[in-house]
Formats: sequence, C-alpha cells, structure tokens
Amino acid sequence: MAEQPDQDSKTEEPTEKKVRDALDKGNVPYSRETSIFASLGAILIAFSFLTRDNGAQLGERLTRLIDTPGGFSLANGHDASVLMQAVAWDAGQFVLPIVIVIAIAGTCASLFQNAPRVVGERIRPKWQRISPTAGFKRIFGKQGFVEFFKSLFKFTVVGLACLILLGSEQSRAINAMFTDPSLLPETLLTIALRLVSAVCVATILLVAADLVWARLRWHRELRMTRQEVKDEFKQAEGDPLIKSRMRSMALDQSRKRMMASVPMATVVITNPTHFAVALRYVREEGGAPLVVAKGQDLIALRIREIATQHDIPIIEDKPLARALYDAAEVDRMIPPEFFKAVAQVLYYVYTREGGNGAQPRPHSMDRPLLK
Repeated sequence: MAEQPDQDSKTEEPTEKKVRDALDKGNVPYSRETSIFASLGAILIAFSFLTRDNGAQLGERLTRLIDTPGGFSLANGHDASVLMQAVAWDAGQFVLPIVIVIAIAGTCASLFQNAPRVVGERIRPKWQRISPTAGFKRIFGKQGFVEFFKSLFKFTVVGLACLILLGSEQSRAINAMFTDPSLLPETLLTIALRLVSAVCVATILLVAADLVWARLRWHRELRMTRQEVKDEFKQAEGDPLIKSRMRSMALDQSRKRMMASVPMATVVITNPTHFAVALRYVREEGGAPLVVAKGQDLIALRIREIATQHDIPIIEDKPLARALYDAAEVDRMIPPEFFKAVAQVLYYVYTREGGNGAQPRPHSMDRPLLK
C-alpha cells in the first residue's frame, strides 16, 4: 500500500485536472455553518410572515376543540381516528409552510456554495467511514479541533445572546402569567423572533469565517507534491521516453517510405554530399516537379546510392540543393520560386543524357542556377 504524502510536502498548487477530478468525485468545499445559518434565517422569515396568521388559525381551532369537548363523538376507535386526523391536518397546515421554507433555504445555501452534481462516489461504501482509526484521526486531528472550537464559540455566543435577551424579557414573561391566555402565543412569538434574530446576528461572523476557511482548507488538501505534478504531467502528455520512441518509430517508417520513392525520381540534386533532394517530373502527370525524398548527411548519401543503383541522374548544385532542402516538403511540389532553376536542371539532364537519364554518374552544372 502506497504511503500517503505528508501535508507539509505538498508545496505545489493543484492543477486543473486535480481540481476537476476532485469535483467529479464529490470532493467540494462545504461549510456546514452556512446551511445552519440559512435554516435560522428561514425560521426567522417563517416566524415573521407565516407563523402569526397560521398560529392564530391553529389556536382558534384547538380552542374550539378544548372548549366544546362534547361536540366530538368518541364512541369507538374510528371516531378517535377521525378526530386525530383532523387535529393532525390542522397542525400540518401550520408546520408544513415552515418546513418548506427551511428546506428551500437549505437547498439555496448548498447551491450557493457548489453547483449541483450527481456523484456515485459519495454513496459508495468505504472502510474509512466506519474505521475506528480514521474516526479517531477525524475527532482528534486538526479538523476535529477546528470543529470543537467552532462549537465552543457557537455555544458561548449563542448562550450569551440568549441569556441577555431572556433577561431583558423577564418582566414580559412574568406579566404574561396575569394576562389573557389568548395573548400568550403572540408574546411567545415576539420573544422567539427576537431570540432567533439575536442568534443570527451573533453567528454571522462565524458563518463568514467558516465559509472562507472551508474554501482554504479544501484548496490546501488538494495541493500536490512535485512528484505528483510530474506524474500527472506524464499521464497527460505521455512518458517522454515512450513518446521519443514513438517519434523515432514514426520517423523510421516515414524515412523508409521516402527511400522507397527514390527510384521514381527523375533527378537528384546534391550539395554534393551534405544534402540531397530527389525530384520527379513527368510531363504527362502535370503540375510542377514533386519532391519525392530529401535528406542530410547519411540520408543524403543513401539517396545518392539508391539513385546510382537505378540510373537516376545526380546533379551537384550546392545553393539549389541547400535551398530546396530548407524550403521544399516531401510529397509536395516545389515552391514557385524554384521553377526556373529546376527547369534548367531538367533541361540539362534531358539534353546531356539523351532524355532518359541513362548515365548515373554525377554532373556539375557550369554555373549555379539559383540566384
């Protein structure tokens, strides 16, 4: 089993592939405090806009139930079931809107942090999730201490906020004992609104800090060692040794095909031994002269040998051979600027060799044809 690299040795920033693979596996930065804060905000909105009217309706119905118990038949179990269903329906009408608002707030908090994606890796069974050793490291590791201090901070701040608020509402709570019971829900709702508002204000700084911390911790966990960067580069670009071998094999195949085309050449222009360019020109085929092969040093020597074996004229013209080698491409026609010079070479070959290139010995032009 490969040893996991130490976090301190991960000095390189994560690559785009590393980040993309992490997102595909469901490893995304996530702040739990943001979702909790969104739920508290949803509760505050529900208390402010939904609970007051729905609570009044629920209180009215329950009051009618309590005040007129004789108005409901309880002769058998079916009657009791009907009564419980009615009460549950009234309670559901009160609770359901609050649950929907909280669910929407939690979903929006998750969407705010990360785009939705379906990841099967998150539900795949893993031994680390039930491993006591892994659990011990999570609890007593660096992340465990961070979570402990966050919980301690929340407990302290929320506790102080509740203590201060409830202390200021002490007189109202005592007076509620001597007022009309129908006003008690309104009093409790007001206290609850102030309490939730105080908790939201007290924890907003923690939520912002935890959101930033979650991003920084996720980015730090994705950092890579230099060896990991090199390995990823090799996987993306291919092993340099293998790529070099493949390029060499491709070059060999191309060279073999090029050498196999030399016997079809009409003339070979040399420099005299450093460069060689084999040209084919047949008037019936049309077009400009075609470069069937070119080479330098050993390859040029091999082109000359094949040309000699097949009685192909060899013309020594240093500037023309060098210029054609640099500008012309194999299996392509020569560039237009070489038309005149190559035409003179072909004319020389056909006039000196009787038109068929029967003499394979090298010739040197009386003057350079390329100016």
